Amino acid sequence: MYAEFTDNLVTGNEMIDSQHKELIDRMNKLLESCEQSNDKAVAVKTLDYLADYTDFHFSAEEQLQREIEYPGFAKHREQHEAFRQTIKELDEMLEEEEGPSNAFVQKVQENIVDWFYTHIQGFDRSVAEYKNMRESNERL
Repeated sequence: MYAEFTDNLVTGNEMIDSQHKELIDRMNKLLESCEQSNDKAVAVKTLDYLADYTDFHFSAEEQLQREIEYPGFAKHREQHEAFRQTIKELDEMLEEEEGPSNAFVQKVQENIVDWFYTHIQGFDRSVAEYKNMRESNERL
C-alpha cells in the first residue's frame, strides 16, 4: 500500500507540508522499487535516497522548533532519532538478505509509512499550531 498525502496530514506550515510531500514520494519510490525488482542494490540505493531527505527534513524541522522555542523540542527530537534508527535497522535487514523480502516491505509499511502518518498527525501538527499561535500572539 502506497503512502498518500491527504488532508489529515496537512499541518498548515508550508515548509513542513511540502517536505512531507517529498518524503511520501520517496517512501513510495522505496515501496515501488521493492515491488518491481528484487534487486538488493536498487533497494539499498532507494532507502539511502529516503534517508538523505529524512535527515534534511528533520534538520529543518528541528531548526524551526529552536527558532520558535517549541517546548516539546526534546521529545520531538527523540522521535526523529528513533526514526533514523529504524532506517538503519532496515538497511541492516537489506544487507542480510539477498533482496527486499516481503518481511522487509512489511517493516517499511509499519515502521516508516505508518509511523510517519502518526508522527505528522501528532508531533508535527503540534509544532505548526504552536508556531501559528506565537505568530498571532494568541495566549499559549
